[in-house]
Amino acid sequence: VILLLAFAPVFAIALFIWWKDKYDKEPIGLLVKSFLLGSLCCLPAGVTNELGAQLLDINVFSDNQISISKATVYAFLVVGLGEELFKFLCLIKYAFPKNEFNEPFDGIVYSVMISLGFAGLENVFYVAEGGAAVAVGRAFTAVPFHAVDGIIMGYFVGIAKFSEGYSRAANCFKGLLFAVLDHGFYDFFLFQGESDLIM
Repeated sequence: VILLLAFAPVFAIALFIWWKDKYDKEPIGLLVKSFLLGSLCCLPAGVTNELGAQLLDINVFSDNQISISKATVYAFLVVGLGEELFKFLCLIKYAFPKNEFNEPFDGIVYSVMISLGFAGLENVFYVAEGGAAVAVGRAFTAVPFHAVDGIIMGYFVGIAKFSEGYSRAANCFKGLLFAVLDHGFYDFFLFQGESDLIM
């Protein structure tokens, strides 16, 4: 039941993105591998999130007060950068070189699959702890936001695939940067709901 609750929104979004790839659909095997790689990169990201919280000496989900500066560093440089960087590396190292990655929209497809793999495993941990209420809440917040970050990153990486030189590197960097910023803002505002931010 926990797995079903955790993965239902993930699979729904994955099917939608797969359906939107109308002209030259990606092989299911590559999509499944991308999804599994995204799930695996959730594990080191969890470690870096925990290390970052320890270094900053915060617990954003139980502390009553967190300084705005610490919340900003944790949201953008620890969680946002850490999680999106692991996804980005999966996208660049695995999907980007594939011959099947043959049109710009494929960047979005592979990036979203990686992001949804990440969101799926992350969801298992949260739903196992919080139950059905958490599953419903995350189905409309965290899971779609991971997909949105994947769309942002994949859009620019898709352009980069068919660019050369400086333009290729610049578009890859934009994809990572904008995904990190979007993720960071999401978590920063989430922390405000959990803790009282102080100057």
